[in-house]
Amino acid sequence: MFQAVWVSSSESWALREPHCHCDGQQTTLKCRFVRAIIQRPRLRHDSKGMGRARMLRKIQICLCFFFVSGILYEISLLSSCFFSYEPMSKHLLTPEQVLNLGKSIIFLETTERLEPTPLVSCSVESAARIYQDRPVILFMKGLTKDRVLDTNSSYTAFSLLSSMKNVFIFPLQMENIFQETPLLQWYQQVVPEQEKNWVHVSSDASRLALIWKYGGIYMDTDVISIRPIPEESFLAAQKSKFSSNGIFGFPAHHKFVWDCMENFVLKYNGNIWGNQGPFLMTRMLKALCSLTDFKGTEDHSCQNISFLNPQRFYPIPYPAWRRYYKVWEKSPSFNHSYALHLWNFMNRNRKSVVAGSNTLAENLYKTYCPTTYKDLVQNVGPRAF
Repeated sequence: MFQAVWVSSSESWALREPHCHCDGQQTTLKCRFVRAIIQRPRLRHDSKGMGRARMLRKIQICLCFFFVSGILYEISLLSSCFFSYEPMSKHLLTPEQVLNLGKSIIFLETTERLEPTPLVSCSVESAARIYQDRPVILFMKGLTKDRVLDTNSSYTAFSLLSSMKNVFIFPLQMENIFQETPLLQWYQQVVPEQEKNWVHVSSDASRLALIWKYGGIYMDTDVISIRPIPEESFLAAQKSKFSSNGIFGFPAHHKFVWDCMENFVLKYNGNIWGNQGPFLMTRMLKALCSLTDFKGTEDHSCQNISFLNPQRFYPIPYPAWRRYYKVWEKSPSFNHSYALHLWNFMNRNRKSVVAGSNTLAENLYKTYCPTTYKDLVQNVGPRAF
C-alpha cells in the first residue's frame, strides 16, 4: 500500500519516497507512478526556479491527496462504510470478505427453499434494523454458483432482503464451511438421505463452524430482534439449567465452540432430535459449571460465558407458542428481552400473520420489520409460502 512520509530539511518540507519493490532494471508501473508524484524537484538558485519548485510541491501534494483518497475509497468497500453505498456493490464481495469484517449476524436456511417466508424475512429485516453497523448474512442451501438471484428476482421476499444495505445472501456450501474443523470428516462420511433429522443436524453443524471461524451472533430464522444484545460470548437459556442453540454468540476461535464441534462428532446421534443442538450446548455448559435455577431476570455467568436469562429470548415458552398468534388486551413490553423466538418448529407454518388481525405477531411485524409487513403481509393477503 502506498505510504507517504513527511520529512524536513532546514527550510522546507517534502515527501520522502516509499520503498518500491522492483526487480533489477524492470520497474513496475505502480513504482514509476508513485515516484513521479512524490519525487522532490531540484531547486535552482533563482526566484523563478524557486517559484516553480514551490508550485510543483503544491501539485505533488494535491496528487498525493487524490491518490491516497482513491486507495481509502477502495478499502472502505471492505469495511463497515460500504453499508452506505448502493446495494449492487455488495455483489462484488465474497462470503469470506464479509464474514472477516467480524461481528456478523448469521442466519441459515438448510432446506432447498428459495422463497423466504414472511417470518424469515421479518427475522432478517429486524436484525438488519437493530444492528445497522453490522453485516447480516442469510446463507441459503438452495442457492448455488449457477443459481444466482438478485434484487430483480421474481421471489418477492428475496428481492426485499437483497435491497437492504447491510443484508447479504450467500449460498450455503457446507464442505467449505467445515474445512479446518472437526466437522469435516463427519460431513464427508455421513449420508444425508439416511439421516432422520438432516435439515436440523446440518444446521446445527453449520452454525458452530461459522461462529468458530468468524465470530458473531447466530440466530434462528424465527427470531425477531427488538434491541441489541450487549454480550459477546453468550448462550441463551431456554429455561433454568437448559440452553438453546437457537441464539448464541462468540468471538472467533473461542474454545467453547471448538469443544462443541468435537463433542458433536464424538457423541453424534442423528436419530435423536436436538442431540447435536440444544442438548449439545447444555451438556457442554454443564461440563464447565454447575448450573442453578434463575431467580427473577438476572443472568448467570459460567467462566467467560454469559448464560442469559430465559426472559432475554424466550419470555413466551414453547408450550405457549400460540400466544404469539392471539389478540392481547395489552401488548407486553418485553422490556427484559433482546429478541423473541416465535417457535416456528412448534407452529410448523400452520399459523401466520394476517393483516388486520391485531395479534401479537402482527404488531411485532409492524414495529420491527415494517417493510416485510407492508410487502409480504399487508399488500399480499393470504398466500402459500
